[in-house]
Amino acid sequence: MTLKPTTFFTSSVSVISGNVSNLQNELFEYVNPEKPTHDHSSVYYQRFYISIFNLNDNIIEAKFSTPMVVSNGDAVTVSGYQKGSGFQVLAYTNTTQQVSKHENWIILGLGALLFLAVALGLLNSELVAEGALVPKLFILGFVAVSFYMGYRALLIREAISLLQN
Repeated sequence: MTLKPTTFFTSSVSVISGNVSNLQNELFEYVNPEKPTHDHSSVYYQRFYISIFNLNDNIIEAKFSTPMVVSNGDAVTVSGYQKGSGFQVLAYTNTTQQVSKHENWIILGLGALLFLAVALGLLNSELVAEGALVPKLFILGFVAVSFYMGYRALLIREAISLLQN
């Protein structure tokens, strides 16, 4: 097992290597409550593929938008952070099957910029100039979401760079 902390997010992101055992794959499907009963298009569904397994002595939990390519006995290196009693995966490399995957950090970064642009646009509105409370709350909300998305994108990027070292 290898445990290596990062430089930018000192205690946040680390790497664990080992062999997979006790693999359990699950599918979590969220259906929008406003979905019409006759429409079965994928617009109303959001799917999360959850893989829970042991990597040597560590409990690993991976939630991705696509199924994780891993089997019992595979040599895997995961990069992520400790969350509760488990380790939350942001990126992984399966050396047995020669697969490397991660979530899209570029889209998160662009989303953060979009939310920040909306907040800046609201800042120039007449309602904010008049001192109304609601637009100020919206600005605060958009800035908070923007910072969270940017932070998450940086975490994923850091996890990917750790796997490449």
